[in-house]
Amino acid sequence: MTRKNDSYPLQPPRERGTGRAIALAVIMHVLLGLFLYHGIHWQNSTPAGEEAELWTEVPDLSTPKPLPPPAPVAPAPPPPQTEEADIALQQQKRKQQEAQREAQLAEQQRLKAQQEADAKRQQQLAAQQAAQLAAQQKAEKLKQQQEQQQAAAEKQKQQQQQQQQDALKKQQQEEEQQKQAKLDAQKKADAEKAAKAKAQADAQAKKLDAERRARIAQMQGSMGGGEGTSGNGLAKSGTGSGSGGNATSPGYAEKVQRRVRPNIVWSGETSGLTTVVSVRCSPTGTLLSAQIQSSSGNSAWDDAALRAVQRSDPMPLDTNGKAPPSFLITLRPAG
Repeated sequence: MTRKNDSYPLQPPRERGTGRAIALAVIMHVLLGLFLYHGIHWQNSTPAGEEAELWTEVPDLSTPKPLPPPAPVAPAPPPPQTEEADIALQQQKRKQQEAQREAQLAEQQRLKAQQEADAKRQQQLAAQQAAQLAAQQKAEKLKQQQEQQQAAAEKQKQQQQQQQQDALKKQQQEEEQQKQAKLDAQKKADAEKAAKAKAQADAQAKKLDAERRARIAQMQGSMGGGEGTSGNGLAKSGTGSGSGGNATSPGYAEKVQRRVRPNIVWSGETSGLTTVVSVRCSPTGTLLSAQIQSSSGNSAWDDAALRAVQRSDPMPLDTNGKAPPSFLITLRPAG
């Protein structure tokens, strides 16, 4: 049974009973020396020798005789046990003991070497496990860092995409606002332009109406006044039907259309709009009055057609050198 030393694990274990074994070995060596000494002095005389003669009978070969049965062979007596045998036995025992001790020592050395090899192998295994654990921890740490970097990059990418989307959305909103502002400004400008054009047209119409009234008053003054020659006298001059009436030449309606159509200002719809304007003129073509005879159902177009007629003053003269006193003008938007 061995004891393990914690302070020095590589030292061989100390054997128990070593002093007892050494004492027994010394005693055995002393006894063996005494035995050898007395044995040599006991056999120092030479034993006397003995002689013997053996005579055998010559067999008669003339007549064969039966052979006697073989005598049984007696077993050899065991050799007497002598002191030499004891000495040899003791030597053999001593050799066996020495061999056993050598075997034990060799076994102890082998165990020691095996323990050292096991300890070294365990140390190497522990070092390998520590290295593997450190490498695994390093790999896990590196993996975590990579995952964190990847997550940060993905988050940054998403933020950039969101910022780009927000910027694009903001830009689109600004463009829509600018476009809407332009549309509103265009509508406002168109409305102002239309209002200005309407105001100008109304002013022009008022001016033309005032001029017509002044000319009518001047004509009435030159004709001498009176009830029979007032406004009713103009009505007696006759009314036409269609574009030129019964008192116009066949080409007069085309002349009126060529005169009125360039003055039409219209940017709305063009389908299904037809307006008939009733016109009264002086013989010189001066426009006396103009009003809607048949509406198209679109008041804006009716106003545009009426303004176009008012801007066409004076009206063209017919082939007889005079303008018809009254006639109808049919107008449609150019489509």
